[in-house]
Amino acid sequence: MDDRYLYAGLIRLHVLHHAIKEPIYGLAMIEELGRHGYKLSAGTLYPILHGLEERGYLASTEERAGSTSRRVYRATAAGAQALAAAKLKVRELFGELFEDEPAAGSM
Repeated sequence: MDDRYLYAGLIRLHVLHHAIKEPIYGLAMIEELGRHGYKLSAGTLYPILHGLEERGYLASTEERAGSTSRRVYRATAAGAQALAAAKLKVRELFGELFEDEPAAGSM
């Protein structure tokens, strides 16, 4: 069974987290998520970026470096506010998910 559907919201939050810290672009986010074990294609990530932008959480600009250009995304004030609210909800929900788990190092 493919459980990737369950992780979609977490990936959006992770992308937004990085866009708050610094400007991001697609390939860098694919590589970043890959370091966490998520193997996303451009065909998966770019709709996520576009959706976050359409909803006002990200804003993008095209940046040129010589003959190449890249779309760079930055979090908006609304995106930062939404992530702050999401962190509270995630902490509460994940706390409940792990409340029956033994604490790390307690065995």
